[in-house]
Amino acid sequence: MKIEIDIDCTPEEARTFLGLPDVRPMQDALLAEIHKQMMNQLQAIDPDTLMKSWLPAQVQGLEQMQKFFWSHFTGDDKSGNRGP
Repeated sequence: MKIEIDIDCTPEEARTFLGLPDVRPMQDALLAEIHKQMMNQLQAIDPDTLMKSWLPAQVQGLEQMQKFFWSHFTGDDKSGNRGP
């Protein structure tokens, strides 16, 4: 035996009929907060800001590498010994 029931109603009508709570106000508030936070974070994606946050670490690493190579090429090392 097969019984088929077709109910034509909106999600809001079904929620009300089943006695489920209306979470739309909570969802709207949550989406508004997420939107605000995303817009604030988009300012940090500005190319100038990204370069300023990335560049100091890269420059420091390049400076250390330059000092390392320069000390080996000139023969000056930290122990006070002159190179060959």
